[in-house]
Amino acid sequence: MENKNKQHYLFTSEVVSPGHPDKCADIIADSIVDKLIIGDSTSRVASEVFVAGKHVVIGGEVKSNTKISDNEYKQITTEALEKIGYFNNPNFTDEECLKPQNVDVQVLLNQQSPDISQGVDQEDGEIGAGDQGIMFGYADHETENYMPSAITYARMLMEKVYQYALANPSELGVDIKTQVTVNYGCKENFEKSQPQNIDTIVVSAPCVSSMNIETVRALIQKLIDETGLPSDLYNKDECTIHINPTGKYVSHSSLHDSGLTGRKLIVDSFGGYSPIGGGAQSSKDYTKVDRSGLYAARYIAKHIVAAGLATKAVVQISYAIGVAKPTSVAVDTYGTYTRLNDDALSTFVEENFALTPNWITKKFNLDKPSADTFLYADVAARGQVGQPDYPWEKLDELEKFQELR
Repeated sequence: MENKNKQHYLFTSEVVSPGHPDKCADIIADSIVDKLIIGDSTSRVASEVFVAGKHVVIGGEVKSNTKISDNEYKQITTEALEKIGYFNNPNFTDEECLKPQNVDVQVLLNQQSPDISQGVDQEDGEIGAGDQGIMFGYADHETENYMPSAITYARMLMEKVYQYALANPSELGVDIKTQVTVNYGCKENFEKSQPQNIDTIVVSAPCVSSMNIETVRALIQKLIDETGLPSDLYNKDECTIHINPTGKYVSHSSLHDSGLTGRKLIVDSFGGYSPIGGGAQSSKDYTKVDRSGLYAARYIAKHIVAAGLATKAVVQISYAIGVAKPTSVAVDTYGTYTRLNDDALSTFVEENFALTPNWITKKFNLDKPSADTFLYADVAARGQVGQPDYPWEKLDELEKFQELR
């Protein structure tokens, strides 16, 4: 008789730490967004960042009453890198790891095109979409915060190892990657969002040159065991674990791998469990629907699942540049809806939620980032969705959805 425990239907998600060069680019870009919007809530920003070696290039378009000099852009950059964990760490050489004092910052920012701003800032106070595009929000009931399993556990592992690296710079660096493969047993379980066990874990973290690979692997294995992965899913003895699988990993940061804004969209969203629109969130102000539309779509999808209307849901929203009202709203529950089908849910969302950029901005206070609420740079570091303290993760309209059951 076949042992059901040997049945496999696997799904994998990866996560990178704030110290990964692509994340460094995102965090620097959103540190600029924070600075500009906090100084002028009507700022329009699309500032891409490229990190290569010791060079940081900031380019794109800005329209703001907040004036920032080239020296201030360099200060924003170096402060962001220091906060990430790239301070003047004597445990790594200047050839092994980036040091903020060695960074050269080039600023290539232009004014936003008036052809865009005439459609975004409208006379009636409405905000037209800052671009055309499609956005997808997703939720399922696999974890407490209605996020998929593999990316949730990969994030937990990354955060555990990253925090250890921050606290122990004499041992580990902050350019960390994690990956988790979840076994659903069969496709039907995957479709029903019923994970069976964690099949494989991969962790790569840089260490100082004086540590041997056996010591590093023992340390990270201990951190994995202490992460708090669900005991019903994680069994150390039955899980395949790869720790620094290529061997000793010392040289890291942008000195050894360039970084660019918007290159970690799957990491930032749902770990591959859902389609994505293709547009990045980091580097953009709240009128850019690549950012605000994702937040709204995730908000709606999370409510649908939390209200018990489906066990998983993806919500698509689309926009036309300069037009406030979405050009489409569609709900897909993958056949897991309980009472109302996808057509009815889509109609309900359209009729009850405006989903215009202005509505989204006011709903989540996207024009008011602060240390007391949220900062875009922090969102870039932690993932655009799935953190319960984000305004767009609040289940404040749950009763309205529950009335549909």
